[in-house]
Amino acid sequence: MTTKKYYAYFVPRTNKNGVTADWKECEKIIKGERGAKFKSFKTKAEAEKWLEQGADYGAKIQKPWLAAGIYFDAGTGRGEGVEVSVTDEKGNGLLNKILPGPEINRHGKHLVRGNVTNNFGELLACKYALEIALKHDAKKVFGDSKLVIDYWSKGIAKGMATPTIPSLPSAKKSLPKETIELVRTVAKLRKNFESKGGSIKHIPGEDNPADLGFHK
Repeated sequence: MTTKKYYAYFVPRTNKNGVTADWKECEKIIKGERGAKFKSFKTKAEAEKWLEQGADYGAKIQKPWLAAGIYFDAGTGRGEGVEVSVTDEKGNGLLNKILPGPEINRHGKHLVRGNVTNNFGELLACKYALEIALKHDAKKVFGDSKLVIDYWSKGIAKGMATPTIPSLPSAKKSLPKETIELVRTVAKLRKNFESKGGSIKHIPGEDNPADLGFHK
């Protein structure tokens, strides 16, 4: 059974905003509109709250059902590059626990400039989340990227192969060297984290308090 979602939208040009349970309606409203914002939620109340907070991708929406832990994400919602986000279950930023002030922007995120993908940003966010977890003895890490959680953070990626971990069968070409190096680093961090009793789990994007992306 498909879970019902509510889509909040905001169009700066016309100042049009609202909430709909129909994705096609939302898509029609925002399509072609420069700077348009949208985000999906489990409840109408959450969607309306996000609009009340200015349709800010960094706005904290309280989700009391979430487990205590460290949450990570990456996104390009503000159009300035790939932003990395790491928070607790209440949406409070945690990057300041491992990064110096100049590396954190006014939204409490780490901005990665240059020709990098959102997937690279997700992997970097996972790295930071694991480093924070290890530093503060946290046992639970959550993210919404299945690619990072099920493959890259385990050392499984395009262009990488070991006697026990094969390269992805669908690989047509290797990932950039920078990404492969980060995959290796994160895989080591995850192994260390799990050896100390930690676990890393997937969470739907719309539930992720560190969310910075678009979720249809």
